[in-house]
Amino acid sequence: MRQIILDTETTGLEPAEGHRIIEIGCVELINRRASNNRYQQFINPEREIDAGAMEVHGITNEQLASKPKFSDIARDFLEFIKGAELIIHNAPFDIGFLNNELFQMANGASPQRIEDFCSVLDTLKLARNMHPGQKNDLDSLCKRYKVDNSHRTLHGALLDAEILADVYLAMTGGQTGLFEDTHSPLKSATSTVTATDIRRLDSRRPKLPVITPSAEELAAHQDWLDELDKKSGGQCVWKKFETSPPVK
Repeated sequence: MRQIILDTETTGLEPAEGHRIIEIGCVELINRRASNNRYQQFINPEREIDAGAMEVHGITNEQLASKPKFSDIARDFLEFIKGAELIIHNAPFDIGFLNNELFQMANGASPQRIEDFCSVLDTLKLARNMHPGQKNDLDSLCKRYKVDNSHRTLHGALLDAEILADVYLAMTGGQTGLFEDTHSPLKSATSTVTATDIRRLDSRRPKLPVITPSAEELAAHQDWLDELDKKSGGQCVWKKFETSPPVK
């Protein structure tokens, strides 16, 4: 499975007002592991950068004067993302700008679209579903998932893509230990078990009683599974198996 974490920086907020992309940054994930494959490209937008945008990312008009235009890098960029799943925070913003650049290149012909090359997952939408009513900007998600972004004094497409990669993996990682969260006090259950810790029970011991869970306990268990399933993006394995009826 190949995924591309993508971010852009722009001259302003609205492509309809003539704003353009000035930086693209991408991080490649293969089977949910970051590879060494990165894509970063600064772009000459052929227009001035808004002062407000410059305060956010710190990129100046002078820095971009000698950079290639989007049409010069489009083929290599599209080849890099082709066939992957794009992971973007607030995807409509970045996809809107990228599709606008492709539209500018078309010169009246039928324009290509990013969606023609890959699928898109919006982590902002995902976060809002997982954490309704909470702040779900990238900084808030970093705090929630304990992702270090202390080096992020200014926005940057590649830097933000690297941070988003850590956030996305934390958001969708699901359960990593059976008793690692607040549902259970057995924190020591995640520690390493050695052979000396194992105690063999006498085979002649009386059989253990089977205690049927109450309706409240079954409901609490189901709520927990639903929470795990939501946090893992539908990957809770326990919910994929039919449970046997309780033994009476």
